[in-house]
Amino acid sequence: MSELSSTFVRLHARLAPVPFVPEVRLHQADEPIGLWELTEGEFSSDRPPPFWAFAWAGGQALARHVTDHPELVAGRRVLDLASGSGLVAIAAARAGAASVRAVEVDELAVAAVALNAEANGVRVDAEFGDILDGDAGDAEVVLAGDVFYSEAMARRVLRFLLRAARAGAPALVGDPGRAFLPRDRFDEVAAYDVPVPEALESVRVKRTTVWRLRAGLPGASG
Repeated sequence: MSELSSTFVRLHARLAPVPFVPEVRLHQADEPIGLWELTEGEFSSDRPPPFWAFAWAGGQALARHVTDHPELVAGRRVLDLASGSGLVAIAAARAGAASVRAVEVDELAVAAVALNAEANGVRVDAEFGDILDGDAGDAEVVLAGDVFYSEAMARRVLRFLLRAARAGAPALVGDPGRAFLPRDRFDEVAAYDVPVPEALESVRVKRTTVWRLRAGLPGASG
């Protein structure tokens, strides 16, 4: 985690409770559009959008579910895929996971995960890199919040999760009805009405589902 990235996160996001998981505090942006324009514009035109600065519906639902059902992760090695702010990773750590690995392709997100984990008094191993063409390592549970937001991302994530599930690591996904979620591959576990930033979602509450991946479906490629 570079000092520059950490400073940027502290400067542009303030520590506050997550609306649907108030047990967790995150560095969150007060004014989403301005930060979005900053990270895509003058600050760095090649940097990913600042997904790390918001508590997205899928992550909030999944973090709530893990918090309320700690037996899903307690004593297990957990991988939080496309971790963003680290919300789900932190929820898993608070729920008693043996270890939590949070992977991101954005250096600012890695810094945010580390800062947020520290603020919540838990250990999360924040890792920079794209692992979607590989495997889940020694993870015993894979968690992913709001990852089916584009067709290309959805294809890669599904293949990754299938490989993980076939290797024995169940995959849980939080999703608020994104267009590219392959619902026929999942079983619904729970559903929540999650408060979200209206500036980003055009609504104040989104019905959000926690899904469990079915491994080994006929015709599934991995």
